[in-house]
Amino acid sequence: MMSLSYGSADTQLALDGLRDWATLQWYVIPLLAIVFYIYAVEIKKAKQTKNWDAVICGLTVFGMDFLNETWNGWVCWLTQDQAFWTAPGETALRTMVGWNIEIMFMFALNGLVFYYMLSEKKETKILGIPNRWFWAIGLAAFCVLVECFLNLGGHLTWTYPFWNRTFAGVWLIFLIGYFHFYVACILILNIKTQKNRVIAIASIYGVAILMNVIASIAGWVY
Repeated sequence: MMSLSYGSADTQLALDGLRDWATLQWYVIPLLAIVFYIYAVEIKKAKQTKNWDAVICGLTVFGMDFLNETWNGWVCWLTQDQAFWTAPGETALRTMVGWNIEIMFMFALNGLVFYYMLSEKKETKILGIPNRWFWAIGLAAFCVLVECFLNLGGHLTWTYPFWNRTFAGVWLIFLIGYFHFYVACILILNIKTQKNRVIAIASIYGVAILMNVIASIAGWVY
């Protein structure tokens, strides 16, 4: 793949060792086993109960994160300077300029966490807000808080002046960084047929995969 010298020091640092399998650490194996085990249990439960909502939420959030990291990488290449966010800190495997294996494991489970926070009754409200939307707001806000701490530690860096810890910047991170993950879950859960749910999820992954295929053919590095 073509190499590129980026203007942002953080971006350049995040690209060092990009998709370098020599950086892998053994702790990845038990983490992978935990994710596999949890999904195996959820799939078994879904087969028994015919309720696939937990698995749907899990796959939806991970797919949305995959899509998010992909367009962030496109920004990095198209500007030939910097992405909205980069992950230059130590990692067992950096998969994209702003994505690593640890983040991937977390978001593989994040959608399941969202599902199990939901009330069994869709109409249930919390503080006057429909419970699905309450937890979508709550989890997105928590993710923003975690990202702010990661930024303070230099593990997740921001370079654009509008993407920061100011009031306006935090709202932007909330809306573009996380909230739409859970909105996608809610919208897909509202779809009546399982077939159309699968089509919706496949579309999310399809767009992300297509964007990465295009980038790979073009020789883009992110």
